[in-house]
Amino acid sequence: MHRHALHPNLARFTNPGRRLARRLHTRLHDRLPRGDGGYSTETVLVTALLVALAIAVLGIIAAKVLAKANSINLG
Repeated sequence: MHRHALHPNLARFTNPGRRLARRLHTRLHDRLPRGDGGYSTETVLVTALLVALAIAVLGIIAAKVLAKANSINLG
């Protein structure tokens, strides 16, 4: 059964959408760089290590700030 068997007029509304999607896909695909445009494994690993280091440093700083704040006598 054709998917527009109940409403044959629906086919004229979906075809322009398909043409537009195909045209957009073609334009976007043509603008993509050719070849290997991705990051190397080394770059990904270095970035991951820097992120882990930054999280560790933030944890240390937060712990020290909280310890100092808790040591303040307000009374």
